[in-house]
Amino acid sequence: MTYQDVLASARTCSGPYCKACAVCDGRACRNAIPGPGAKGTGTLAVRNYEGWQQVYLNMDTICDGGEADTACTLFGQKLALPVLAGPVGAVKLHYGDKYTDQAYNDILVPACARAGIAAMTGDGTDPAVFEAAARAIGMNGGMGIPTVKPWDRDTLFAKLDAAKASGARVFAMDVDAAGLPFLKGLTPPAGPKTVSQLREIIEYAGVPFLIKGIMTVRGAEKALEAGAAGIVVSNHGGRVQDGLPATAQVLPAIAQAMKGQLTVLVDGGIRSGVDVCKALAMGADGCVLARPYVTAVYGGGAEGVELLTRKLQAELADTMTMCGVHSIAEIDSSLIF
Repeated sequence: MTYQDVLASARTCSGPYCKACAVCDGRACRNAIPGPGAKGTGTLAVRNYEGWQQVYLNMDTICDGGEADTACTLFGQKLALPVLAGPVGAVKLHYGDKYTDQAYNDILVPACARAGIAAMTGDGTDPAVFEAAARAIGMNGGMGIPTVKPWDRDTLFAKLDAAKASGARVFAMDVDAAGLPFLKGLTPPAGPKTVSQLREIIEYAGVPFLIKGIMTVRGAEKALEAGAAGIVVSNHGGRVQDGLPATAQVLPAIAQAMKGQLTVLVDGGIRSGVDVCKALAMGADGCVLARPYVTAVYGGGAEGVELLTRKLQAELADTMTMCGVHSIAEIDSSLIF
């Protein structure tokens, strides 16, 4: 199986909203929700993708030779490359009825671990979704990050108990999910969190904790004040609020402000190893890709996940070589035009 085979296969079972496009740029699905599209005008997912295309690299092949080493360590976990599969919930609703959330995570988590990366897993109104995802991570040596929605206190703590019991070593919350239309008016309720509420949650978790959904320096400062070990610069793929900037636009200022204080990850429109290199050069410690890994699972199962990961790693290694760097630690702002 090739990656093109994965895409072709995904087109037979994804949808009716996701088209498993050759380039997942947010155009074909636009404001299709349910589906992978963006909220309102549907332009933010497109802008996320285009943001990385408007960043340019400096090529330099007058340098020492040798293989590029894409390996890194994030939160004490050795990874083959600085990439995480992103958390996705309600896959049956948004991407087609081939998989339930549990079945999707049962494929994604071990396949990512075998490929040398970690998966962030999603959450849902059914408690079994989060519990099964956390359990899958625990069964794979803690290689993964269970990601919880911003529920009420009792629901959150019950889910964190399940994550602790699984053996997962890093937790996350996509706090911006408070804006998802599917969570409004539900029981249990979900909504924004104050710094003090986040601090209580993070202290209860007792492990490194990521806050996903940060789009400003002030937001990053609040996450740091709450005790987060890291953040994900993210606008939730454009799914929670229209009219925001692309993540590539806000990343440099946030990364500069948080340098040496917490781990900075970024998502939103990242589709290649070239994009990963750009994000690292702009200050990120790693990247999160969600939609491409959904397509990989739907089109190729575990093999699709491993094919996509090897593709990203090869692209990143090639870009590093052509830009004159040989390790992740050497990537810095000098690579950006």
